[in-house]
Amino acid sequence: MKVLLTGVAGFIGSHVAEELLLCGHRVVGLDSFDPFYPRAVKEKNLERVLADPSFAFIGADIRDREALGAVPADIDAIVHLAALAGVRPSIQNPAAYMDVNVVGTGTLLDFARELGVRSFVFASSSSVYGERERGPFNEDDPVDHPISPYAATKKAGELIAHTYHHLFDLDVLCLRFFTVYGPRQRPDLAIHKFARLMDAGRPIPVYGDGSTQRDYTYVDDILDGILAAMELAPGFEIFNLGGAETTALADLVRWLAAELEVEPRIDYLPDQPGDVPITYADVGKAGRLLGYSPKVPIREGLRRFVAWYRERSAATP
Repeated sequence: MKVLLTGVAGFIGSHVAEELLLCGHRVVGLDSFDPFYPRAVKEKNLERVLADPSFAFIGADIRDREALGAVPADIDAIVHLAALAGVRPSIQNPAAYMDVNVVGTGTLLDFARELGVRSFVFASSSSVYGERERGPFNEDDPVDHPISPYAATKKAGELIAHTYHHLFDLDVLCLRFFTVYGPRQRPDLAIHKFARLMDAGRPIPVYGDGSTQRDYTYVDDILDGILAAMELAPGFEIFNLGGAETTALADLVRWLAAELEVEPRIDYLPDQPGDVPITYADVGKAGRLLGYSPKVPIREGLRRFVAWYRERSAATP
């Protein structure tokens, strides 16, 4: 299978590219190197795949229909991970998020229609569930009240994808990711940011009292879900991909500090707009239809992350 993978230079995208190549697929990776975080980090993410003859890279923006003309016409599937990410940054610049995440996704779906692509996998987000007090969250739950521009753009992406399925018979899988972490995690995300600050002996910012809960999902489990979704192509479906357990922020800090062998210094700050009290995935549907079963619990995932962090730190001059 030949796969177009957008956002290939990112945290999840680079892992997906490696896994697809390992499974014998050909990959056309597309990325615009948006300056949300340093280009050098993204280029390092691509080091392994660039050496593989079954991989081709295209530097382009998903909104640029003309640039998409460089993509080969014999693409079998599209895995669409490219997006402006992050709840809090989306509040500062909502128009940019709507442009990239909504217009970009629409442009790519139309491109898929023109090529006659067999299946389209769209990376959505647990943020679409909005401000809920308890879980687990089920795919049939109403998601009509997002509380951040980022969440709204992901919900919009799902709606546009459904329209393309209905009108043009495009097989679409929307995957709602729950707080993905692991090696190469974006430097702005909590686990990576906390590790870096703790390691330097600096205080970490904790918004609220530490009681918020997240369903942290190790990147290897997300890879399993994505590859299974590519094989399913059932028409149109939405799946949660999560760890199926919750971790309080206070416990995350404590466990991460233990792995780093440091005493954390915490700077407690007010709750932030757009943050939700809990995310918690019901993965029953993904288990039934995709064979999805998260295998890496949070304590083991943190051990693996810290091992990668130490290795990377040792290799950095």
